Amino acid sequence: MADWLSPAQLLGYLAFALGLACFAQKDDLRFKLFMAGECAAYALHFWLLGEPTAVASTLVSLGRSLASIKSRSAGVALIFIGLSAGLGLWLFQGWASLLPITASIIGTSALFFLRGLQMRLLMLVGTGLWVANNLLVGSIGGSLLELTLLATNSWTILRMRRQA
Repeated sequence: MADWLSPAQLLGYLAFALGLACFAQKDDLRFKLFMAGECAAYALHFWLLGEPTAVASTLVSLGRSLASIKSRSAGVALIFIGLSAGLGLWLFQGWASLLPITASIIGTSALFFLRGLQMRLLMLVGTGLWVANNLLVGSIGGSLLELTLLATNSWTILRMRRQA
């Protein structure tokens, strides 16, 4: 059983709060900035949980979130997709380690190649992969975060569809 108040879990709760703020944003810039903050907290969280593949995926996600603010270049996106795939192969520890890697690649594709509603729909797929990962590794805050993000992002998608 995980210690609900360990430093690792506390960082997971911080990622949880930042993730909620992220997916509640209708503005793409604010969405990406909050995502970067979430990724920073998540990287430390997974490091303390001893999950190197999740750390690598989260650090790549942090970099790509910031890079996607300034660039929509396919070349930049391919660099981050390559980093995700390369680090995933290097740190591979079994089929479950593919979950964060695939989620990172999906997120990169969403942030660089899509906008608005389509971006959030693809991010929803990546969120599902993170749910599975976090449940498997015992991340309390991370599991709560991703399950809540499914609901929050779905709600934001509905609001955006109504506004369109």
